[in-house]
Formats: sequence, C-alpha cells, structure tokens
Amino acid sequence: MSNEEVEGNIIAGTFDQLRDEFTVERVKHFTTQSTLNNKQLDAVYNYLDKRKGEVDGQVLTLFDQLPVQLTQEEIHDLLDDLKQIRNKQHHLREDM
Repeated sequence: MSNEEVEGNIIAGTFDQLRDEFTVERVKHFTTQSTLNNKQLDAVYNYLDKRKGEVDGQVLTLFDQLPVQLTQEEIHDLLDDLKQIRNKQHHLREDM
C-alpha cells in the first residue's frame, strides 16, 4: 500500500492508504497542511452537502485564522473532490 496524490478542483493532497487518512495540502490557491481521518472527512462532506444550496456559500478557515470564501459552485467542486477521496477510503476498506 502506498500514498496516492489527489488533485481536485478545490483541494489537493495525499491519501495515505496505510493510515486511511487524507492530508490536505492545498485549498483553492492556499498552501496548508491538515490531516483528516475518515470520520472528519465524512463530517465535512455531510456539513457541506446539507448547505450546498445556500446562496452566500460557505467560509472555510485555514490555520484557525484565515477565512476562505467558497461560492456555491466551489462548494459543489469541493464535494466532488471529497467524494473522490471518500471513494478511495471505501475502496481501501473493501480490499481489507
């Protein structure tokens, strides 16, 4: 098992198959580093999925200080990115 690079529309990072974690390395054009386990990824996905229709979009916070505005379209792109990562996690669990 190895690490797999993920390059989404909104986020990019590395999926660690051994640890079943995703390390976020870029959000939009900002460089960052945060590691999310499958529960955390699911929580972010579910939160955004429930709010994807909100006209004003959502704000992510990087480094607990830097707010990053996401439009409705970017939220949909981020949901697609998260689906891609979640599929890797679910695929990994099926192979075990």
